[in-house]
Amino acid sequence: MRRTIAAALASLMIAAPAADAGCLGGAVVGAVAGHFAHHHALAGAAAGCVVGHMMAERKKRRLAEERAAARAARDRH
Repeated sequence: MRRTIAAALASLMIAAPAADAGCLGGAVVGAVAGHFAHHHALAGAAAGCVVGHMMAERKKRRLAEERAAARAARDRH
């Protein structure tokens, strides 16, 4: 199991030298889940990277909207 997870992480680091937000954490979770789902750690890591990146982008967008709304409310008063 450790060898599989290490291989998944190494392949991600080689494929994506500048890890996008959420990708590395999602890849780790996906690799572990994929390993327990019939030894598909690499596929799980790839899917986890995509999902982690999407979740990080949503959070970033939501925080930017909240800041803009707070700034607009502050400017009105």
